[in-house]
Amino acid sequence: MLNRRHLRVKVLQSLYAYYQSNNEDLTNGEKELMLSIEKIYDLYLHQLILLADLADEEERIIEENLNKQLPSHKDLNPSRRFAENECLQQLRNNEKLLKDARKRRVNWQENKDLIRKITNSLRQQQYYHNHLESEETGFDDDARFVIRVLKKTVMPFENLHAFYEEKSIYWLVDWELVNKMVIKTLKNAIESEGKLQIMELFKDPSDKVFAKELFKRTILNHDESDKIISAKTKNWDVERIALMDMIIMQMAMTEILKFPEIPVKVSLNEYIELSKMYSTPKSKVFVNGVLDKLVDDMVREKKIPGHIPR
Repeated sequence: MLNRRHLRVKVLQSLYAYYQSNNEDLTNGEKELMLSIEKIYDLYLHQLILLADLADEEERIIEENLNKQLPSHKDLNPSRRFAENECLQQLRNNEKLLKDARKRRVNWQENKDLIRKITNSLRQQQYYHNHLESEETGFDDDARFVIRVLKKTVMPFENLHAFYEEKSIYWLVDWELVNKMVIKTLKNAIESEGKLQIMELFKDPSDKVFAKELFKRTILNHDESDKIISAKTKNWDVERIALMDMIIMQMAMTEILKFPEIPVKVSLNEYIELSKMYSTPKSKVFVNGVLDKLVDDMVREKKIPGHIPR
């Protein structure tokens, strides 16, 4: 699920919080980092369970309408297409999803009212009624409809944003990433002929170690990195360089010097991308220029472990 670029972003965010709080407890900082990463998976599970629960709520509404004292013709002849959506049925019965959700205590049992509101909003949408009347059937069509429900009704739902914001300080930060992963899960199922597989948090067990070590070594390597960066920014007051820019450069230096198994070019490109994401246009150019000079000098001086100079 999470690749190393995602993990670098989480380390960057955690380091920023660590330095802003003047925290000196490295162990606690590392715990906060891992908690923020684990919470991504909790949000992923919440979104998948939510989608399955929408089908349950649809079924409840159908049964409620059937039991009216004076049901209408439409009440007596409902379309069960969404309630019996093949993709959502797989989510309902996926052993890994159910097991992980139980383990992490992820469910919507105490928030059924929010599920009802989202379902009612969905039932008012024209695309929902178009789907019920469509002649196309099968898993692929059902999965594509679920993706549309996620994009057009679930993701924009403001009450859901408020719920997640209250539930965890991490979730709105990871909102876009998690929904991309949910969509990827559904698209992978389409490409796999209807075989829906729940992602693991880490693509490789070594990635978890990488995130921890990068966080810890960047802090422990702080003075050494500052000395190297200061030597290349003599015309700048280091204390006036934006904290985020300094952290990006410190992380880059740490990764290049302390993780020899990662090609230097890969590390350099990753931190240039990070600077594009988190720096201002002006400071982005500055960060890129400093990193280029630092790498060129270290390569020439043979300071990068195992790296052959260009």
